[in-house]
Amino acid sequence: MLVLSRRSDEKIVFPTLGMELSILRVQGNVVRVGIDAPPEIHILRGEIPADARGAAARTVLPPGPLSHAMRNQLNKVTLRLHLLQKQLQVGKVAEADRTLSEAIDVLGGLDREATPSDAIARPPLKESAPKFRVLVVEDDANERELLAGLLTMNGCECITAADGLAALEFLGAGVRPDFVLLDMRMPRCDGPQTLRRIRNSARFEKLRVFAISGTSPCDLSIDAGPRGVDAWFAKPLNPRSLWDAMEQHRSQVAAAN
Repeated sequence: MLVLSRRSDEKIVFPTLGMELSILRVQGNVVRVGIDAPPEIHILRGEIPADARGAAARTVLPPGPLSHAMRNQLNKVTLRLHLLQKQLQVGKVAEADRTLSEAIDVLGGLDREATPSDAIARPPLKESAPKFRVLVVEDDANERELLAGLLTMNGCECITAADGLAALEFLGAGVRPDFVLLDMRMPRCDGPQTLRRIRNSARFEKLRVFAISGTSPCDLSIDAGPRGVDAWFAKPLNPRSLWDAMEQHRSQVAAAN
């Protein structure tokens, strides 16, 4: 594991991924981190000074569509970076250090794997905003806990399930979440099977289901709307887009009532 010394003006470069992490300022227990990244990694770019944004143009990710495995790894990095920002905002410096080190480890591994063999916006939620109850269904324990941790810091109540069967058991117990965030590739009961069982049950009528997947909805023949998913989010996930969609759906429900 790479341990960050947290000195000002230090940089960590991942040339194959086209990413650069910069320690912009260290003041007491607060560390300001700048991140230049390609479009595939959605980060909070408002935290990056204008004169440091040019590195993003040096994207040298492998050509063509990202693999499912790489999308999952980039999703972990994206969630960690957003979690890092939230942790720094509330003064959880030790936790932020661990989160940053974990993100660097994943990026380092991806950078090595991607090498050819021949060669921050404002926080999305105010403290006074009401909470959501969210069921996170994801078989990768790391991704599951990262997303749940980020949503929890945004004021959500999160329940997690490791696969579709666990999710259906929870829903069958009578506790109705505001949103189900559903991965598509899972053991025992995958995303499409879980979605069909939810949509075929009158008990779960109008339950909001958001897909979060590295797979295209066309590949899985999944519809959008009342008989399918209410929204589809590709990995690596942009948490701000997810949050905006959750708030939009809440506004629609409030207007309908």
